[in-house]
Amino acid sequence: MENTPLITNDAIVFGFLMLALGFVFYTENIKTGFWSKFYKIVPGLFMAYMVPAVLTSIGLIAPEWQTVDQVGEIVSHKTSIYHVASRYLLPAALVLMTLSIDLKAVFNLGWKALIMFFTGTVGIIIGGPIAILLISTVSPETVGGSGFDAVWRGLSTLAGSWIGGGANQTAMLEIYQYNQKLYGGMVFVDIVVANVWMAIILIGIGKRDRINKWLKADTSSIEALKEKVSTFTESVKRNPSLTDYMLILAIAFGAVSFAHLISGFLAPFFENAVSGIASATTRNMLTFLGSSFFWMISIATLIAIILSFTKAKNYEGAGASKIGSIFIYILVASIGMKMDLTMIFDNLGLIAIGFVWMTIHALLLIFVAKLIKAPYFFLAVGSQANVGGAASAPIVASAFHPSLATVGVLLAVFGYAVGTIAAIGCTILMQLAAAS
Repeated sequence: MENTPLITNDAIVFGFLMLALGFVFYTENIKTGFWSKFYKIVPGLFMAYMVPAVLTSIGLIAPEWQTVDQVGEIVSHKTSIYHVASRYLLPAALVLMTLSIDLKAVFNLGWKALIMFFTGTVGIIIGGPIAILLISTVSPETVGGSGFDAVWRGLSTLAGSWIGGGANQTAMLEIYQYNQKLYGGMVFVDIVVANVWMAIILIGIGKRDRINKWLKADTSSIEALKEKVSTFTESVKRNPSLTDYMLILAIAFGAVSFAHLISGFLAPFFENAVSGIASATTRNMLTFLGSSFFWMISIATLIAIILSFTKAKNYEGAGASKIGSIFIYILVASIGMKMDLTMIFDNLGLIAIGFVWMTIHALLLIFVAKLIKAPYFFLAVGSQANVGGAASAPIVASAFHPSLATVGVLLAVFGYAVGTIAAIGCTILMQLAAAS
């Protein structure tokens, strides 16, 4: 039962993650030899994700682990690094990256962004039942089970997670009452498949020009937004002082503090309000409103958008988005740390369902992107707004340009809103597929 990593002290683990990021940035900036050729193929953001994953896979660090105490009882442990990165650094990054946003230019990105997001949603809805049908032809027992042990019930929680987020996943567990003792296996599939898919998307970012050429995509609206932000940044660019840095951090974490304060009131209020709704279906559709993470991210982004209409946006010239990018990279490293590559072989049946499911999601996105000539940016962010939610959609969006992080958040909020009802539709189809 003991699976304690070599290093369990968060201070030391965080140092290793920072060393990993330092290694990535140092090697990425070597312009000759092996590393120059390597980073032409593999983007630095992918390496920032993968190096911590390797450290976890070899047992040096771990996101969580179990030990057995002196009386033989199992004791669970977990690192706080991801929690800190997602609850404090992520909203701070969103504030700093949104300060200089041109909201009109964001809306000018047009309808293709929404089309690709909802395509991703449909891909998850139909991917589940198709995956069950395909895997059942090879391994019927993998998609079997009866009563509350039925695999389709467990897969309903994946649908909730991959369309919305954690709150939607919990809602699906409550609706379909999957056996709690087996639920850990579904969480495991969620982590492995979603993180592998995110890694593939990050690799694609490094080849986006080639992909866009194949898609015959019109990237003019994206380039126009990037150009407007870059022009503005140059117009206010200055050599930052210590005062500038302190005020940038004050704006970022002051907004984060306010977002946590307000979410602390809104989440319990809506949780109580939603719990009083008579209709179970409506109640579970609105479960995400009781999520403090949802409100925290939404409020932080809203504050940043309001600040973008004030002189605070001039701090972009002192490097606000660069500091935000540092926070994003720390979050990426903490997400990578959650990925144990050896886990892929622990439950191949369920993992196979997950990968087939995600492949269908990907193929539908590629087909529609090709059909409407949507840029790879819309494909990548539309997918992650579904599968990864507010924690990873901004990461993928900001990899294209820091000014685009807000697009990832806005689409992820759509995911929270439609997550439960879409997941219910997916589960109904999976139940039919499992019974056929």
